[in-house]
Amino acid sequence: MIVPEGTDVVAATAALLAEGIGDGLPVVPPTPSRVAAALEGVDDPDAVLGLVPPLFGSLTPRLVATCCVIAGAPAAALPVVLAAATACLAPELNLLGVATTTGTAAVAVVVSGPVGARIGLTHRTGMLGPGPHTNGAVGRALALTLATAGGVRAGETTMATTAQPARYTCCLAADPDGPWTTPVDAVTVLPIGGTAEVLPRDDYPDPDAVLEALADALAGAVRAAGDLGRGGEMTQAVVLPPEVATRLAPTFPEVDALVSALRERGAAALGGRPCAAEILPIVAGGPGVKMLHLPGWMGGSRPVTLAM
Repeated sequence: MIVPEGTDVVAATAALLAEGIGDGLPVVPPTPSRVAAALEGVDDPDAVLGLVPPLFGSLTPRLVATCCVIAGAPAAALPVVLAAATACLAPELNLLGVATTTGTAAVAVVVSGPVGARIGLTHRTGMLGPGPHTNGAVGRALALTLATAGGVRAGETTMATTAQPARYTCCLAADPDGPWTTPVDAVTVLPIGGTAEVLPRDDYPDPDAVLEALADALAGAVRAAGDLGRGGEMTQAVVLPPEVATRLAPTFPEVDALVSALRERGAAALGGRPCAAEILPIVAGGPGVKMLHLPGWMGGSRPVTLAM
């Protein structure tokens, strides 16, 4: 995967794609000096940390560092991407199913704690869109790592009927000053089926106006799965901008209470059937009240959090 010093972008992109490495976008050439810089401080770059499905290639710090370079992520992001890739190997995430499904599942990573700011991530306006922040590069580095180590190639080992843009990158940073957050550096990985905007009801800022809108979104994802019984297998996430989270916090001082309320209302909307196996609230975003729903993957998965 290493290319000679001085290799230009076009040549490096073509050479890597010929080996089945890359996502079709231009790459930063992974030269020996760039990879070595990313690996600075790593004791054993070739230590095998696990096997990545579907073809069970080895996950090593060297491979992750190379993918960080290819994706344009800063060298300081290596511990975050390495932790996220390691978390993806937990059995409860079901990475084999995610990698081989005909559905649209993509792995999202949520970075919590001060580490996000240290490596240039943003939790504010436009965090999932283009910008000067590194969210896109870090998410891309994780996607490239899983695809490269797992042997994923479009039309071969990946069977997604359409796939989705989040398979290129999906990285969020949690607001360190939001309610329910802790100052601990951690990464959480979870498969998602896409993104959908959610607006509070007209009587906002009443908390019920927020809860009902989110509950309808959770229930809608289960209905879209085509089988109401699958709600108990789906992990669903909701991104709450700071203004909304601040409105909810006095009613729900503990995040578990908010999750319970969402679970209860979502189930009611489904006639008593479960709306999610787990519900993950994430406080992030810029000004405004427009929330984001990350519908879960219907194939069955649980989020995995790894402290750093």
